[in-house]
Amino acid sequence: METTRRERGLRQYAEVMTVEPPEGANDAFASGLIDFVFAEVWSRPTLSRRDRRFVTLACVAAADAIAPLEQHVYAALRSGDITITEMRETVLHFAVYAGWPKASRFNIVVDQQWFALMAERGQQPPPAEELLPLVTESDPEQRLLGGESSFRDINCIPFAPPRDNPYTGAGILNFVFGEMWLRPGLGMKERRLITVACVAFQDAEIPIMSHVYAALKSGDVSFEEMDELALQFAAYYGCAKADYLHQVIGEQTQRVLAESEASG
Repeated sequence: METTRRERGLRQYAEVMTVEPPEGANDAFASGLIDFVFAEVWSRPTLSRRDRRFVTLACVAAADAIAPLEQHVYAALRSGDITITEMRETVLHFAVYAGWPKASRFNIVVDQQWFALMAERGQQPPPAEELLPLVTESDPEQRLLGGESSFRDINCIPFAPPRDNPYTGAGILNFVFGEMWLRPGLGMKERRLITVACVAFQDAEIPIMSHVYAALKSGDVSFEEMDELALQFAAYYGCAKADYLHQVIGEQTQRVLAESEASG
């Protein structure tokens, strides 16, 4: 028997959030949350539930929304969609693209929800994984060379920025691309999903363009998945900012297709 939109939303809410949906979802906000966000957005097939979680976590962490952040961190961990190692790596990646102050709060929430989940299960949290050794070169020159190579590969362009200032040298080449993007805790697709969401909510025109382009050009995110990312982003950070992201996705899709056609 075909289910109603409300029934589908309630079922999807329980599956995504790993708790029972709120009772009496009759006001406009609750109805929109159940009938649209969960019934129509989370249930769409092109982007997996796990992938949608990375976009959502970036949005709620950036929005300074403590309750939604707590709920989505808890749900991602409890469902098993994201491991604690992946969640902590998500915080680090988020810190680079959204700022350390917001990431500090995100990190606190992750610890709180992880400990709460372990307590619910009657378990002690396992010891934290060792941070060292680093996966990248420790020699400064080799590290910068690696950062330059990583920058070119990840951004799908033939050049890297100069080393002549602290931002690009010590920041972008040494840490962001010399280490962070290369860490093993997350895959390239997950990092791209987080990054696109982060640059989108900050109205960063060049980073939005470059990261959407690179995600599509690399094939890490398909054209269809990128369109779904925009919808998920709209649900959790608003249609106004998502409108520009959607515009850029259309432009960069045409760019990638044109380059593919030109190359034969």
